[in-house]
Amino acid sequence: MEKEKIKIECCDSFHVHEEVVNSVTEMMPEEEVLYDLAELYKVFGDSTRIKILYVLFEADLCVCDIAQLLNMGQSAISHQLRVLKQARLVKFRREGKSVIYSLADDHVRTIIDQGMEHISE
Repeated sequence: MEKEKIKIECCDSFHVHEEVVNSVTEMMPEEEVLYDLAELYKVFGDSTRIKILYVLFEADLCVCDIAQLLNMGQSAISHQLRVLKQARLVKFRREGKSVIYSLADDHVRTIIDQGMEHISE
């Protein structure tokens, strides 16, 4: 359901449009939700984490494989995977002695795809 935007005319002097302000205030998410959203987007602010997500688009991988693909050390990859896991963007499973990482859900791909679409315009 698309929300109807309230249109107002510009004013010559400072005047608060109480009806609009109250309407927008009612629609705003709680402060804690906005904080959590901002924290999620911070996770996308690191190119190594973006690269990890991209390789996980293609296959579920262990740390060793990701490190090889990105030409980085395993400890650096492990650190970034921990951040991605805390943000619930990746998940893991054990297969014998190996820990295999994958995208947490389809939302992760959607977020990345929409970002790519936005910067490609």
